[in-house]
Amino acid sequence: MKEKLTEEFESIGNMHYSANTNTPLREDAFVKTDDEKVQNIQKHFKAIMEELGLDLTDDSLSGTPYRVAKMYVKELFYGLNPEHKPKLSSFENKYGYGKMLVESNISIDSSCEHHFLPITGFAHVAYIPGERVIGLSKINRLVDYYAHRPQVQERLCLQILKDLQEALNTESVLVMISSKHLCVSSRGIKDKSSYTTTLEYGGEFNDINRRKEFFNCLNQKID
Repeated sequence: MKEKLTEEFESIGNMHYSANTNTPLREDAFVKTDDEKVQNIQKHFKAIMEELGLDLTDDSLSGTPYRVAKMYVKELFYGLNPEHKPKLSSFENKYGYGKMLVESNISIDSSCEHHFLPITGFAHVAYIPGERVIGLSKINRLVDYYAHRPQVQERLCLQILKDLQEALNTESVLVMISSKHLCVSSRGIKDKSSYTTTLEYGGEFNDINRRKEFFNCLNQKID
């Protein structure tokens, strides 16, 4: 039974599968303060290092449990806390801009939820405004927020898409992410060169000509 369960864990992780569009969180996820979480994770990671046979009395290793705990709570996964979610203030489209807007090459710095290994790459976001527009930096901040949590790339795409559709009151949003997964390049198949691309869209982007326009924008070079 134990062997079968282990094989199932491995299979799900290798498929990069998740059944939830929302990041799975417990109801008591934010009862403890960040400092309390750092303290607890520090203890657990120390035990992991000791189980690996590492000598934590060595100067180089002695502070690692604290550094890792702080990194998890305050650097890599601060996007789990809804208090850090950027406010997506939108504005009336008074100037009547109605063509496509593309924000490209937004840095992705995330982590695979199956192995807690880095996901790095770029997001490209486009929308066609109706009555509302949004500040450009808000798009970057939204991508950064959702990226900084244990993720599945497909879910990350959907979370960004849905929030922008709601803020802009339009379905005409497209989100494309191309990234490199270290859980693919440093373990398992150990493929060093492959990238994963996901694409989610709605509204006018269901028209293939609109999507071609988007890809043409990405291919343009600015000198």
